[in-house]
Amino acid sequence: MADDKSPLLPSRDVFIGSESESSSVQFGGQEKVPWWSYIWDYDPERTKEERRFLQKLDVSLLTILSLGYFIKNLDQTNISNAYVSGMKEALQMNANELNMIDVAWTTGYVIGQLPSQFILTKVRPSIWIPSCELVWTVLTFSLAAASSSKQVIAIRFLVGLVESIFYPAAHFLIGSWYKPSELGKRACIFHASSAAAGMFSGYLQAAVYKGMNGTLGKEGWQWLFIMDGLISLPICLAGFFLIPDLPENTRAFYLTENDAERARKRMRDVGRAPRKELGWSILKRTFARWHVYGLTLLYVVFINMGPSGSVAPLALWLKSRGFPVSLVNIIPTGQSAVQLVTTIGFAILSDFLRNRPLVMGISASFGFLSYLLLSIWNIPTTLKYIAYFIGRGAVAFGPLAMSWANEICGPDAEERAIVLGVMNASGYAVNTWLPVLTYPVKDAPRFKKGFRFSAVAIVGQVVVMGGVWALKRREDRRRRRRGPRSRVEGSGFVRLED
Repeated sequence: MADDKSPLLPSRDVFIGSESESSSVQFGGQEKVPWWSYIWDYDPERTKEERRFLQKLDVSLLTILSLGYFIKNLDQTNISNAYVSGMKEALQMNANELNMIDVAWTTGYVIGQLPSQFILTKVRPSIWIPSCELVWTVLTFSLAAASSSKQVIAIRFLVGLVESIFYPAAHFLIGSWYKPSELGKRACIFHASSAAAGMFSGYLQAAVYKGMNGTLGKEGWQWLFIMDGLISLPICLAGFFLIPDLPENTRAFYLTENDAERARKRMRDVGRAPRKELGWSILKRTFARWHVYGLTLLYVVFINMGPSGSVAPLALWLKSRGFPVSLVNIIPTGQSAVQLVTTIGFAILSDFLRNRPLVMGISASFGFLSYLLLSIWNIPTTLKYIAYFIGRGAVAFGPLAMSWANEICGPDAEERAIVLGVMNASGYAVNTWLPVLTYPVKDAPRFKKGFRFSAVAIVGQVVVMGGVWALKRREDRRRRRRGPRSRVEGSGFVRLED
């Protein structure tokens, strides 16, 4: 990119103003950049008030969105954990019915995406998002009472419908409050909560199966859904109070009027426009630009490079080798730990380098190596475990792609909302049918066709990413020729021209 070799931080030696960050060290009237600037988003020009404002956002907005994504993924992971923990036998399910459960959820998820983005223009996020969370919590409770696979399929369709609102709406909210130098870390911390959910679900299922299986006449897999609902309920209710809506219409109790004005100015400074009502004209404007096509293709490949959420190759492999139920649930939590560490690590690196595509490519390489080894299959058992675990390093590609989209579409808030929704909806639209072909459960545990497909898909993912990067560079060059004072760099970061 044109400015990739520019300073990685605003400055390594800058003069202190009266409102500078208080944690820096001064030498001869100058400020030495603190060690944590290499990890977190340090800005020597940030005032104490702005720093407190960001702390408020992190404690409220980022926390409640991360908890919301945690319970969403806890619910999703619990299906696969319940399947290998007695639900299959209790409901007399065949192998393909797990695929059908996933197809039902994905179908509802796709149908609800774009309507939700339009609803967000009429209903406050602080009302719409927690209300949908409350509905899917009730539906999660009802899964414990299901007596047939058909009932599970129907409930999962409805769960997918109400859960569809969350991911694109959350990224839209994060992109509406944080600057580019802050965005990647927050987006990936938000996404990393899904890894925490995967870990927690495994431990929860193991504990529930051991301690509550048979209690009050219910099996361990039924108690898993009940516990899931009990965890979700207080998080839903907290969302009504902690989600701050948007800078232009916030009424959050923890933000002052000065905070709201500061938020609006911060977004103006980075060229991110406030939201207006979505109308039919925005569709024409959005689909006349390359953004929606390039970014959607990028995300479609990412979402569909592996198995569906309900199919867990490592757990199925462990079960085929005769591992007890407790270990089948616990061992895969190591994958979630790898995902948690790599997602946050890649986020910090991408904000530090100010180069989304480079770090996305590094992330993709983890997945390629994993699927290449699993495609070979006849490898030492230790190496096979390594392959299963390192594949989760590729998950960071997704939230970084969403952050990149937030930045690329930043000058047009309406386009940004539509593009984020189309990216996610399209990815899961393909996900309704493709994983059934590439990762049918009857192929477990080897998934010979699926692992080979995934290795090839990751190569295609990197090729598409390169195309998006090239189009963005061309767009930036045209913008510079028009002579604006500010421009958006190829990676999405704003830099003022002299």
